[in-house]
Amino acid sequence: MQTIFRGKHFISLQDFTKEEIDTMLEVSIDLKKKFAMGVPTPYLQNKTMFLMFFEQSTRTRNSMEAGIAQLGGHANFLDTSTMQISHGESAKDTAIILSRFGHAIACRYCNWGIGNKYLNEMAKWSTAPIMNLQCDLYHPFQALADLMTMKEKLGDLKRIKVSIIWAYAESHKKPISVPVSQVLLFPRYGMDVVLAHPKGWELPDWVIEKAKANAAKFGGTVTVTNNEEEAYEGAHIVIPKNWGSWVTDQSETVVDDKLVAHKSWKCTEAKMALADKEVMYMHALPADRNNEVEDSVIDGPHSIVYDEAENRLHTAKAVMTLLMGGR
Repeated sequence: MQTIFRGKHFISLQDFTKEEIDTMLEVSIDLKKKFAMGVPTPYLQNKTMFLMFFEQSTRTRNSMEAGIAQLGGHANFLDTSTMQISHGESAKDTAIILSRFGHAIACRYCNWGIGNKYLNEMAKWSTAPIMNLQCDLYHPFQALADLMTMKEKLGDLKRIKVSIIWAYAESHKKPISVPVSQVLLFPRYGMDVVLAHPKGWELPDWVIEKAKANAAKFGGTVTVTNNEEEAYEGAHIVIPKNWGSWVTDQSETVVDDKLVAHKSWKCTEAKMALADKEVMYMHALPADRNNEVEDSVIDGPHSIVYDEAENRLHTAKAVMTLLMGGR
């Protein structure tokens, strides 16, 4: 077990060894048990965190705010449109000052080609940990909660077939950060990962190359396909979720002819029937109901989306405890 985390930045799980991620999971499970039993966990007493949001949030904001409160600390929610950032203040100046005021800065910034660079610029200057609440490339808190949920349900994940499947949605042009984080992380636990999407919704080449290298090192596989049925066939876990065509088309248009042509990429009961009989349906939420998925699936017996969402709290608390407290 690796236990030296204090002061590290949390921008991508690629920055942490598998042993370190295992420690995060063990701490998450311990905190979840204590929360269930009502056992106090005042590990971050009098610690202050700043939560900077360039976009909307439900699970991420509330898991962080509730989490640090349960750890004895306090979070300041910062809508960046009301900060001096909106008048041009630099990431450098923001990071230096906020890190002098408190003990961590967490930020969500998903704008394509900007968000990850902004987080790394803050990390360069901050004297406190920078935590990624989702950027244009990564969503490490979500991927960690997904992994925790899978391990709770299945135990050993080696040779489990998990399919990350693009799904149709019209709500907004979503970041690629969730599938990127998943396809990089899951092969490190020996899973057989299938990434399925229509042509035009590719993830970056370097992501696929790194995912395959992770699979080769840890005994998993990574398969990329444009065949939706291939992804569902025999799958133990399916994660049908929309992401935008940012890699091939940087237009901010949400609904166009190219998108509508793939309206059939929807998670249905008929497609779930192709999977393993005990298949589990996962989604980071919010789901675009009746576009991405039928209600009968997300509300049905195979869905574990609410357990998955709850684990956002416990994994957030684990990361905060290790990076802001610990040793």
